[in-house]
Amino acid sequence: MLFDLHRLATSTILYQPQLRRLEEWDNAGTVARSHILNNFIETNQGKTAPELEQEFSQGASLFLVRLTTWLRLTYMTGSCLDKLLRSIGVFLSAVSSNHYLIEFLEVGGVLTLLEILALENIKEEGKKESIRLLQVIANSGRKYKELICESYGVRSIAEFLAKSKSEETQEEVQVLLDSLVHGNPKYQNQVYKGLIALLPCASPKAQQLSLQTLRTAQSIVGTTHPSIVDNVLKVLSTMHLEVQYEAIELIKDLVNYDVCPALLKGLVALLIPSFKETSKLQPKILNDSSVLQLTAHLPVFLQQAAAAKAIGILALRNTSLAEEMLHLRVVHSLLAAMGNTDHSNSQRQASLTLKYFVQLFPVVEEHVRKSMGEELYKLFFPGSPCSCPQSNAGDLYMKIDSIQADILAANKVNVTKALYLSDLSHSNVSFYFGHGNQDPVAYNTHFQKEDVEGKE
Repeated sequence: MLFDLHRLATSTILYQPQLRRLEEWDNAGTVARSHILNNFIETNQGKTAPELEQEFSQGASLFLVRLTTWLRLTYMTGSCLDKLLRSIGVFLSAVSSNHYLIEFLEVGGVLTLLEILALENIKEEGKKESIRLLQVIANSGRKYKELICESYGVRSIAEFLAKSKSEETQEEVQVLLDSLVHGNPKYQNQVYKGLIALLPCASPKAQQLSLQTLRTAQSIVGTTHPSIVDNVLKVLSTMHLEVQYEAIELIKDLVNYDVCPALLKGLVALLIPSFKETSKLQPKILNDSSVLQLTAHLPVFLQQAAAAKAIGILALRNTSLAEEMLHLRVVHSLLAAMGNTDHSNSQRQASLTLKYFVQLFPVVEEHVRKSMGEELYKLFFPGSPCSCPQSNAGDLYMKIDSIQADILAANKVNVTKALYLSDLSHSNVSFYFGHGNQDPVAYNTHFQKEDVEGKE
């Protein structure tokens, strides 16, 4: 009897600190609870689940229940939300904390976190903490990734990425999406489609991160979605070089899939903008003398320059792709882009790419020389066929006059017909390849330099 009383007294003493802490929380107002959360985070960050249980005398779950209850009651107002989520994160990220995670999910934790992302009155810091908790949940295993996706999580997360104004938060979202696409075969296609849907968004950072993650997702999913070609090509109209860089990197991957023909056809088509697009500027051209300033960043011209650059990069990487593009009349389209006096970068990129085709295929050299005429061709490609690839093709736009530009824009070059007449095939394609001693390193260096600038 005396032993039982002694054990009860000892147990009461052990549980008193825990009870006092829980009572303190229950009786505290918003300000006092904020201080409690601060102290809890500072004291317990990085602790394991057994250490947390020791801290709360085997009653840590009682405190977690109070935190999740207050979260459900107050998350719409944003009161102490970031501290509250960080405190819950202490439990969920602790080693051997699976029971805490289950307790949080059983009370609708995932749905609450996703709802926080959609609330306009919540500060960015609170939403960032919500994303971090979703990362912890996703990294806990496949079934938890599936739970997030089944809760319409991909759509909520993607929409938040597009709307977020914080680059740091957007990078956290990218980490989450990358986690959801790995080890999640049931819903990896859903994440892949969500990333494609993000490409037309207005946020350059969201576009950049989506393109980066799409490269990973594409390799995991294996098959391509039909909409990816149009969406990636539209991204080329961006004025942000870092976005353009990522788009071209994805294009380099996509040519290895079944969308390659559509992709090459789309790139060549962008070299000659439609009349509908270019005519949008006609009233401004007639009414304003500063035409160059108005047209400098017209999306369709940015897209034209980026397409010329991408075609050059693809041709450098794979001569088979270069040959395929010859059949799509890429030479005619590059010459037309060189005549676009409204956008100097289009002229420059098209000129550099065309020069590589001239070096690679003698049949192209013959037709380009004939179309340009000797005088213009000397400006484009001075010296002998074996001249240095670093000649003045990239500066041609500064040397031609309006008549020469019109000649380029109105060219009728049709290398395709010559290829068919000469029965070009893979078996005798070496006959049409350019001078064997010419090293494309100079072109490669040029495109690599621009890629590095874009990546930076």
